[in-house]
Amino acid sequence: MRIFRHYDEIPSAFRNSVIALGNFDGVHRGHHAVIAAAMLRAAQDGVPVGVMTFEPHPRRLFQPLLPPFTLTPFRTKARHMEALDIDFLYIQHFDLDFAAKTAADFVEEVLVDGLGVSHVVVGSDYHFGHKRGGTVEYLQSRSVALGYGVTSVDPVRDDMGEVFSSTRVRDALAAGDPCEASRVLGRPWEVEGRVEQGDQRGRTIGFPTANIALGDYVRPAIGVYAVRAGVDKGVDTQWHDGVANYGRRPTFNKTDELLEVHLFDFNGDLYGEHLRIQFIDFLRPERRFNGLDALKAQIITDAEDARRLLAGRSISP
Repeated sequence: MRIFRHYDEIPSAFRNSVIALGNFDGVHRGHHAVIAAAMLRAAQDGVPVGVMTFEPHPRRLFQPLLPPFTLTPFRTKARHMEALDIDFLYIQHFDLDFAAKTAADFVEEVLVDGLGVSHVVVGSDYHFGHKRGGTVEYLQSRSVALGYGVTSVDPVRDDMGEVFSSTRVRDALAAGDPCEASRVLGRPWEVEGRVEQGDQRGRTIGFPTANIALGDYVRPAIGVYAVRAGVDKGVDTQWHDGVANYGRRPTFNKTDELLEVHLFDFNGDLYGEHLRIQFIDFLRPERRFNGLDALKAQIITDAEDARRLLAGRSISP
């Protein structure tokens, strides 16, 4: 998969392509349907297929004071896109200048002149251009004159009739329900980041942890989770079952939020490594303990619970 960042520098081999448009935060099962429709059309036409998305998320530009809400930062999003076997990913830097483009400018300058699209695929609620003035109907209204086709994909629903959406994933994580988030995503929700130096208290009680700051990631419910974790080596990443605490560590009178992950059956130095953590299930809320002995006893119980829950469970990385 090739990655491009400037619409006026797309090589000729990737012009005349079918492109799926959207933010695709989470790359969930609804997004999969849009991308699958683009891949099908590209296969029928014998042309490349790509995805166009935006970084940072437009909400981050227009509402900078919002709490963190990102499900898949660029690195994670790109990995999920590559796994779908598309030919290229176009990342549009979203700033005030780009946000000021009218719907007409977006279609003519970006899609037609820049990317040279032959066909675009969007969700039926897709909006674009200055103040979200562009709609699917507008895309269709310009398609004949400008020489491209349009496919609109209806929302995808589960067996209960609920739409797969990024909001639904965020709500599930905030409620401490990573299983529901996984059902919407089609895989476990995952965070990744560089392992930071911590207080090293875990080593003193036999449970060393890798500490990860969540940055712009949406915040899950505070508590203890059964997780899978691996040092990022691409396709060679080795996954380990584990237990994690996301919270404020009230036993030690801390107030900042941190993700602390203990990998089962792992020996090695993780400091400075890039770690991927999949949230599999919620075990319990975080709480204060009366000293290290009580905390250690609970961690032993948590680890046993996580091992039992994860044992024999087949989870795709």
